[in-house]
Amino acid sequence: MSKEKTIPATLIPGDGIGPEIVQSVTEILDAVGAPFKWEKALGGVAALDATGSPLPKETIESIRRTGLALKGPLTTPVGGGFKSINVTLRQEFGLFANVRPTKTIVPGGRFENINLVIFRENLEGYYAAMENYIPYGDDPHAIATSAGYTTRKECNRIVRYAFEYAVKNNRKRVTLVHKANILKLLTGLFLEEGRKVAKEYEGRVEVNERIVDACAMQLVTDPWQYDCIVTTNLFGDILSDLTAGLVGGLGLAPGANIGEKAAVFEAVHGSAPDIAGQNKANPTSLLLAANMMLAHVGRQDLATRIDKAIEKVITSGAVRTGDLGGKATTTELTAALKQALV
Repeated sequence: MSKEKTIPATLIPGDGIGPEIVQSVTEILDAVGAPFKWEKALGGVAALDATGSPLPKETIESIRRTGLALKGPLTTPVGGGFKSINVTLRQEFGLFANVRPTKTIVPGGRFENINLVIFRENLEGYYAAMENYIPYGDDPHAIATSAGYTTRKECNRIVRYAFEYAVKNNRKRVTLVHKANILKLLTGLFLEEGRKVAKEYEGRVEVNERIVDACAMQLVTDPWQYDCIVTTNLFGDILSDLTAGLVGGLGLAPGANIGEKAAVFEAVHGSAPDIAGQNKANPTSLLLAANMMLAHVGRQDLATRIDKAIEKVITSGAVRTGDLGGKATTTELTAALKQALV
């Protein structure tokens, strides 16, 4: 891809601290000459207030045009029957792979030198469940049922994506995480397909298997044994937040949602309305997501420059936001990161 070519991309500022951290990130992207030509779009409560919908058709059409989006945190409105905006985006664009890298940036913590990636199946499992109440006696909601599902096709696709990522990024090992000892069909199918795919990569990528509860324990007692983890929707959601906790929390946790026709990159933390507008928010999660977006479009060179600036600033400890134990404002951290770019 030509380094001079501009790339259309959808930009969703989001809710709460979203507009502040999006402003910070776009300033830093501009400072390195990132190729994105932004189409601004609305989502979340901001969109509901402006258009009557938390995910307007104009936003969906923009992503369909660009095939690429960077979004700040979105708040799904409470009540009114609104479906999760993130789930809607994943289903609308077939964003089957959720990719969550976890890497130590802040030195001196309990867990040094963490460097792993979780791949979460994004479309199925209990997050696509059919839920019902069953009445009993006088209680119409006495029993709640949930029927999740997995398909051979999607199990194969997410595992293959993880192995391909491992090959391209010189990763050594992929761990299939499951609960096939109890959910023998629902996650047994995932494990069965995972083993099939793994055989195609013999000699290139090592494979092992873990039951999800054992994996959760080992991520706390010995996380260094893990390199790439691939798992189903619910387990991936839980484990990726756990791994974020190993390196300082969701303020340092980027995420990517990848499909065949679109990719959406995001800060995985919430909109933090309690500090919105106070110039306190940490933009690092969204900036790391923007780096994943740069790598996705073939500009790893720019992502590397930003990565080095983040490491330099946060490691020095002089300029950190409150969530990382410092007192710097969003504006001050942004200025420090721009200054550190080489």
